[in-house]
Amino acid sequence: MTQQEALDILKTGQSVFLTGAAGSGKTHVLRNYIHYLKEKGVSVGVTASTGIAATHLSGMTIHAWSGIGIKDYLSPHDLEVLRDRSQLRNRFQNTDVLVVDEVSMLHHFRLDLVDQVARTLRDNDNPFGGMQVIFSGDFFQLPPVSRAGEEPARFAYCSDAWQVLNPAVCYLEEQYRQNDDEYLSVLNAIRDNAVDVYHQELLQGRLNKKPDIGMEPTVLHSHNANVDVQNDRELNNISGKVFEYKMYTRGPKPLVEALVKSCLAPELLKLKVGARVMFVKNNFDLGYVNGTLGIVEELLYDTIKVRTVDGTLINVPQDTWQIEDDGKVKAEISQYPLRLAWAITIHKSQGMSLDAAHIDLSRSFEPGMGYVALSRVKTLGGLTLAGINRQAFMVHPEVLEQDMKFKELSGKWVRDIRVAEPKALKRSHDDFLQRVKKVGSSQKIDTVTQTYELVALGKNSKDIAKERGLKRDTILSHIEKIKEQDPFIDLDHIRKEISTTKFVKIRNEFIKQGVQAGGERPLGPIKNKLGSGFSYDDLKLVRIFL
Repeated sequence: MTQQEALDILKTGQSVFLTGAAGSGKTHVLRNYIHYLKEKGVSVGVTASTGIAATHLSGMTIHAWSGIGIKDYLSPHDLEVLRDRSQLRNRFQNTDVLVVDEVSMLHHFRLDLVDQVARTLRDNDNPFGGMQVIFSGDFFQLPPVSRAGEEPARFAYCSDAWQVLNPAVCYLEEQYRQNDDEYLSVLNAIRDNAVDVYHQELLQGRLNKKPDIGMEPTVLHSHNANVDVQNDRELNNISGKVFEYKMYTRGPKPLVEALVKSCLAPELLKLKVGARVMFVKNNFDLGYVNGTLGIVEELLYDTIKVRTVDGTLINVPQDTWQIEDDGKVKAEISQYPLRLAWAITIHKSQGMSLDAAHIDLSRSFEPGMGYVALSRVKTLGGLTLAGINRQAFMVHPEVLEQDMKFKELSGKWVRDIRVAEPKALKRSHDDFLQRVKKVGSSQKIDTVTQTYELVALGKNSKDIAKERGLKRDTILSHIEKIKEQDPFIDLDHIRKEISTTKFVKIRNEFIKQGVQAGGERPLGPIKNKLGSGFSYDDLKLVRIFL
């Protein structure tokens, strides 16, 4: 199936499993469809099974987005608690399309929990509460991993939710990462469990060979500790001044922390001239993609210039990573899209297109791990092997069997889409939009919601009042309502608007006064007690946290 055929199926509103080999363009299709939905005013929830995958799409983890966290079971009481979280309930009720990327790493029982929460919070007993759901991923790649004491991990397609949803399968067959036919034949042979002498000899020819690109390869490790040690050691071996570039963050603390943890660019980027780096974001206009390698040539406090493997000198601009929810930016970080590139973990390399990599296949690999590592590299000439183990070519036998079923199911959709009349296809696209389309950007947002969006960006009450042209007293009243609706919202930045000493004095007076019969906490008696050194705005701010 081509990318355009997959998009045509997605636009009909049909729930879909978008799959294909590494480098087949799954993320590209997702980005195109998400852009299409937003352009048409359709509300889309963008999520992924891991934080790293979520940052590639400016989304959230499915665990955070759905409210399930790390639970493996939800009791009726748990569901009622989630239902009482108005912001979460509104998120589900206002979402028409749910995207779940890297679904191969999602436990089957957690997908059932997402389905359970969606049905409950949307008051709709259809699969996932009636949302269009798009799963994307490749089950040949990294599988779900269970923690100690957790239910054994099975693939997401084993879940009851997947079986009932019965998504259409869009199996992408084009290849955009590897343009080396010999190397592509090796990767396809691993997927088909058909590695023969020819393929083994091709890989044997890369044992201890330097890459053809004229630059040392990035070493792929299975553990992060090995990566940090190697990168720090190599940077220290370079003489010269260290330049440090600190990440800028904006938004509620929990969301910012999640974004920083998931971003491949470090919170504090340390570089020297001569350091080996890789780009961790795509910028087609400037000529680099996620995984492009280069050497730092010039550093100033506001400038980084990198020479890439093809000889291009790039004046690297800062870039941003965001968490969006229903089209609104909830958190944002800014940093140069670079990281040290002497080494990286296999997990963090997922989704990258590496110019050159050094891999040790002689170690004991889990089924599929060898394929994941090898498929990061663009060409056979960019590959350096330290050893080969037959087990590295193994894939999970269940996945091999399931993949054949996915290809067969995709073939049926290919035949249908290729005989569909263009007018009929356009009509089905329009019908779906009519069912879910929102008024769009011209839709009036109530005043409390407008305040909530600014609070979620980490702005304080004074700045919000100024930006909205309202009194601070009004904004604080909005925040009180927001806190009532969502007791879990992070308001730490609002709390810090007054000193701790002042806050404690006001809070103690409120506690002494107690709550009136109707549940009110009037400000007047507190103001009379504390005097002119305390404003009504101070009192109202503290009342938010009682």
